Amino acid sequence: MFDLFTILHDNGMLLLMGQYPSGPLGGVLCTLLISVLAVVFAFPVGILLGLARLASWRWLSWPAACWVYLLRGIPLMMVVFWTYFCVPLLIGHNISGFSTMLCTLIIYESAYIAEIVRGGIQALPQGQYEASRALGMSHIRALRLVILPQALYNSLPSLVSQLVSIIKDSTLGYVINVPELTYAANQVSNQLLTKPFQVFAIVAMSYYIICFSLTWLAEKLEQRIASKRRSAMTDNETVAAPLVLTKTQSQ
Repeated sequence: MFDLFTILHDNGMLLLMGQYPSGPLGGVLCTLLISVLAVVFAFPVGILLGLARLASWRWLSWPAACWVYLLRGIPLMMVVFWTYFCVPLLIGHNISGFSTMLCTLIIYESAYIAEIVRGGIQALPQGQYEASRALGMSHIRALRLVILPQALYNSLPSLVSQLVSIIKDSTLGYVINVPELTYAANQVSNQLLTKPFQVFAIVAMSYYIICFSLTWLAEKLEQRIASKRRSAMTDNETVAAPLVLTKTQSQ
């Protein structure tokens, strides 16, 4: 236990933020930055893919389905290598490991977010869409103003849980020299030479604290959404009961 505190005291800043500000940002902050950016950029792509999966036009739904099934059916490591070697060929110059891993996570996680969005939309009653159309809304307007806000709100716990997966997936950036937490821990381990178990125990605890906190947040969001659903159902029953009673008395 004493060794853990000594390692944290001597190398805590390297594990937290890498060599920044004298060098590249790394450690925990790099892991969180690349994960949050991946969610931010993969989110709109996932929404578009989820909507395409539900489209009635086969020329739109089939390519989206192929994209989703392909990426969900191959290891992330393969996507890392494809991005690492293919992107420089497409754009004509090399890119940093950070940019490579960010592009990889955006491509890979968009497939999972698409399924979350699709599931959130399909979980809504069909009457929501039909009522919107009956009010004169176009298909796009009904999706934008009625369907998507509800679906995304109901999908918040799943999206937060997906962020947990992205944080753990970001560790693969180590193989292309992204200075995230695992890479920083390996640097510390190489400096100390004799304490790899203690160093990676600190890394494991760091990931556990981050992921447990986000999982706890996802559970709280799920409980809050469920509570609002129960309140809405209770309010609807309270409003509907006098109407049913009045109709029964009039008959």
